[in-house]
Amino acid sequence: MQRVAVLGATGSIGTSALDVIARHPDSLRASVLAAGNKVDALLALCRLHHPEHAVIADTAGYAALRDGLRAAGLQTQAHAGSAALDALVAADACDTVVAAIVGAAGLPSTLAAARAGKRLLLANKESLVLAGELLIEAARTGGARIIPIDSEHNAIFQCLADGNPAARITLTASGGPFRGWTRAQLANVTPAQAVAHPKWSMGPKISVDSASLMNKGLEVIEAHHLFGLPGAQIRVLVHPQSLVHSLVDFVDGSTLAQLGLPDMRTALAVGLGWPQRIASGVAALDLLAQGGKLEFEAPDLAAFPCLTLAFAAMAAGGTAPAVLNAANEEAVSAFLQGRIGFLDIPDAVAAVLDAMPPAPADTLDTLLDADARARALTQARIAQVAS
Repeated sequence: MQRVAVLGATGSIGTSALDVIARHPDSLRASVLAAGNKVDALLALCRLHHPEHAVIADTAGYAALRDGLRAAGLQTQAHAGSAALDALVAADACDTVVAAIVGAAGLPSTLAAARAGKRLLLANKESLVLAGELLIEAARTGGARIIPIDSEHNAIFQCLADGNPAARITLTASGGPFRGWTRAQLANVTPAQAVAHPKWSMGPKISVDSASLMNKGLEVIEAHHLFGLPGAQIRVLVHPQSLVHSLVDFVDGSTLAQLGLPDMRTALAVGLGWPQRIASGVAALDLLAQGGKLEFEAPDLAAFPCLTLAFAAMAAGGTAPAVLNAANEEAVSAFLQGRIGFLDIPDAVAAVLDAMPPAPADTLDTLLDADARARALTQARIAQVAS
């Protein structure tokens, strides 16, 4: 029985992971469920999946979680705070960790799982963007197996399963809700428009990142760390059908691609079952039913400069990706609150990158300091723009 910790259990990826787990009661069990501050949603999941442990990150929610578990007659133990979560993922409470906490908040528990040698189903892209070198080294020394859950990286993982190195990888992007829009048209978009993704069901932050192409930029940095490739061997193509999730070129001229319907349960089933294939609940791809054609085009970097900013941060190395990530998180949050416009997001990120030259990313403390300073600078800029 594989015991699985689902971190970010109330989010879209956590919900998908629990759906796959529930399909395999003889081999998979959700032993730990963790959420940020949604006590009621976490309690509902506990009543359904009966985990051994439930963790709420916001310590103010501990009493409500504890009392709710008791009232439901569950034996699930209540915990609160990041230290409790880190201890659980590092101990024998689980064999596999689905790391789906959004943002930099997911880094400590992801590192704890890597150091403890767990099977790490990585959906928290910020862990690699903020501290890619540290995470890969922690996994190597701890004996952890990282299986990426982003559909693009999971596709590459599958294409590289025979062990041959890639000559080049191509990440595909749907283009988001604003594909084909000019920079002038983007000036007045609303948060509601930005989160209305045409293909994927995701949280608001990730949806905005997809709309700005920052999500693809972060994935480029992830791919660099996961597969050990420089920027020159990574490209991005817009593929509006979202059926080809990535392509891998090999030295002999062959190109392998992984295709499937846009449903995160496929990648999660790969991570939970690998090297076996297990049922995910996702139907097989019928290309004719999907329109019978596959289109690709170059991204519009003038209208969507976030992708260029991410490639530049990756090339600069050191603390630059951490600065990029922190500035973007703050800017996206401000946009979702209606404090700044959509085009202010890349402008803020670019300004903060210019203000913070990269330093060596040799320790987690250095990265967290860069993260904090970048957030402060971004917040100051946002305050100026908003006023």
